[in-house]
Amino acid sequence: MQEQPKNNGQVTDLNEILQVRRDKLAQLQAEGRDPFCEVKYDKTHSSAQIVEAFEEFEGKTVSIAGRLMSKRGMGKVMFCDIADITGRIQIFVKKDALEESYDDFKKLDIGDIIGVKGEVFKTKTEEISIKVSEYTLLTKSLQPLPEKFHGLTDTDTRYRQRYVDLIMNSEVKDTFIKRSKIIASIRNYLNTQGFLEVETPMLVANAGGAAARPFETHFNALSEDFKLRISLELYLKRLIVGGLEKVYEIGRVFRNEGLDTRHNPEFTLMELYQAYTDYHGMMDLTENLYRHVAKEVLGTTKIVYNGIEMDLEKPFERITMVDAVKKYAGVDFDEIKTLEEARAAADKHHVHYEDRHKKGDILSLFFEEFAEEHLIQPTFVMDHPIEISPLTKKKPENPEYVERFEFFMNGWEMANAYSELNDPIDQRERFRAQEELLAQGDEEANTTDEDFMNALEIGMPPTGGIGFGIDRMCMLLTDSAAIRDVLLFPTMKSLDK
Repeated sequence: MQEQPKNNGQVTDLNEILQVRRDKLAQLQAEGRDPFCEVKYDKTHSSAQIVEAFEEFEGKTVSIAGRLMSKRGMGKVMFCDIADITGRIQIFVKKDALEESYDDFKKLDIGDIIGVKGEVFKTKTEEISIKVSEYTLLTKSLQPLPEKFHGLTDTDTRYRQRYVDLIMNSEVKDTFIKRSKIIASIRNYLNTQGFLEVETPMLVANAGGAAARPFETHFNALSEDFKLRISLELYLKRLIVGGLEKVYEIGRVFRNEGLDTRHNPEFTLMELYQAYTDYHGMMDLTENLYRHVAKEVLGTTKIVYNGIEMDLEKPFERITMVDAVKKYAGVDFDEIKTLEEARAAADKHHVHYEDRHKKGDILSLFFEEFAEEHLIQPTFVMDHPIEISPLTKKKPENPEYVERFEFFMNGWEMANAYSELNDPIDQRERFRAQEELLAQGDEEANTTDEDFMNALEIGMPPTGGIGFGIDRMCMLLTDSAAIRDVLLFPTMKSLDK
């Protein structure tokens, strides 16, 4: 049920409003004019086309369709607003023009969907309008919309009833139109770079490729347990093995984790893999992709989020994780040689760690505690410890670290990339270490995927890979405060609970 309309001197009881609308529908149906029998309406233009090119349309007859959003005047003349996907336009309704059907038009309710035909003109107040010569009721709205002066402001209701949110708040509609353009721009860029878009399974026996707890389900037909994927990685790498040298997928992944302003249990991930390159190649691709999308969708490479400007045109900063911790925490992990020294540094700086954490884990905890929040401008944080990177190639000159980077903006992790590990013997050892962590209670640890191991033994070329958080990218490019603001239907707790 929508927010109850406020008292406007007319019917104020919600049940009475609902009954009045149903009575109007019943009368129309009794008269053989059931609006739900209308199957199509021939629109000639959108509201934005008419408004933006008024000189071209002035004096011409057009047909538009949309939702009735306001009615002003109830005598022999009425002004109303019609909303379609492109915006709103005023219509001018006169009794002399509609004759007998004018009284029926007066009975229309806010929220009804109508088609109108008429001449384009400007009123004395310079308002671009359509002088209606005929109209068609296409859908009778049986629920009232929120009252216009108060709108739909309750956040919980907005997320649960996104369809009403889109009707009442034009900026919300604009956000999701922009989201669609962002994803289309990503696709266009990658396709021109020779990447193939592919699809991989969502139901998997082994949910690997990321440190996250999966959702589990049971497939009755096979009498087997499956998981919802947490990543796209392992199947896309199989395709690299198969000779598809540049592949990407944009799709939903599922992680059985908490809800907050940047996390939803199902979200959109884009992963791509390119043979014969490394994580430096992925850095170059990331810079070029972000600039391309910003220019194409926003028309600028300067992003303003929550009043903070971020410049995508300048070369993105590149810093190692060790140097970032040294810069922002004052602790040099190049000088820390043992686990005991790492724990002592953590104790001194009040960084919480667990018994299972090794030196590299503690370095990562320092980074999260002291460095992340400072990475506002586009920054690549490189060379992660091997303990937190089970699918990544070691740095030949320093095997305690791997060829991995995370891309940060606004203090958020926006992407994660590797020089992919293609040594099957090393990979099996990494999986074995992950399974030991799982046995120690780490629910986010990976398990060995034997078919993936078989693929690696067939042979995977040197490969660079990256995963982009599409929702966070949309948040930044649309200046949206929470991930739910860029998800049409975010996960919500049931009202029955």
